[in-house]
Amino acid sequence: MLVAELKSFYAVARCGSVTKAATLLGVSQPTVTGHLRQLEARYGVELFHRQGRAMNLSDMGRSLMPMVEKLVQQENEIDFRLRDASELREGILRVGATGPFYIMDTVRRYHERYRGVELSLTIGNSQSMLRALQDYQIDIATSSFLMSDSHLYRRMIAADPLRAVVHRSHPLAERDTVTLEALAAHTLLLRESGSMTRQLTEQAFQDAGIPVRHTIEIGSRESIREAILCEMGVSLIPSREIPAHDGLVTLRVADVEIEMHEFLYCLQERQPVQVIARFLEMTPIVQ
Repeated sequence: MLVAELKSFYAVARCGSVTKAATLLGVSQPTVTGHLRQLEARYGVELFHRQGRAMNLSDMGRSLMPMVEKLVQQENEIDFRLRDASELREGILRVGATGPFYIMDTVRRYHERYRGVELSLTIGNSQSMLRALQDYQIDIATSSFLMSDSHLYRRMIAADPLRAVVHRSHPLAERDTVTLEALAAHTLLLRESGSMTRQLTEQAFQDAGIPVRHTIEIGSRESIREAILCEMGVSLIPSREIPAHDGLVTLRVADVEIEMHEFLYCLQERQPVQVIARFLEMTPIVQ
């Protein structure tokens, strides 16, 4: 209430009359008059000398003017800053993803449209991205883990089948399809613990009752690719994540369809925040 009263005081001091001040502020004359009376009565001071319709500052009123002027300027600056944020002329958006494959196009389009927003993209495994989201370290996360939590907003943004990837000189490379049993006879390259690709791979072999003889744990997609190129083993990789390389051959798994789903998450309470809401609008939904 004090800010509204001080704004009325400032407008009257600048305009020299209640009528003009009310027009400037877009309020009624009684509102401005009420603000002045409340301000003076609360502190027992006289801010204006009233001569007919003219309003002249008292000594106390003149001493307040520099401070009130700064207050009004700060309020205007805050209003401009909030409007800029609302219209996305500025801001920060931190995206965490399990990889660039399912989200990069949205990030590109968002950046092209909202140049004033500072964007960052962090890559990690599914579990680490969800932890970062809940710790407010990022604003949006993509993860292949399906998490049901009333505090999280979720939508599916991709459904991607896993394919077997082998070196072009590998004995399996001459085939179009391969069975899990055939893959189990070779060294299986697995992502680190916490990776959904690894979880789906291990679950597929377990459900089929097929033991895997040899495995090697490797902590990134890029390193798995290099390991295949070095003929260290074979791996199951989501189709959109398979790198284009002459040394790699992709095979469909014949006896089972292993599909990885990618989800986009944000905190439910933060869904209306403009920088987040606009990103959600640009993100496709997979039914």
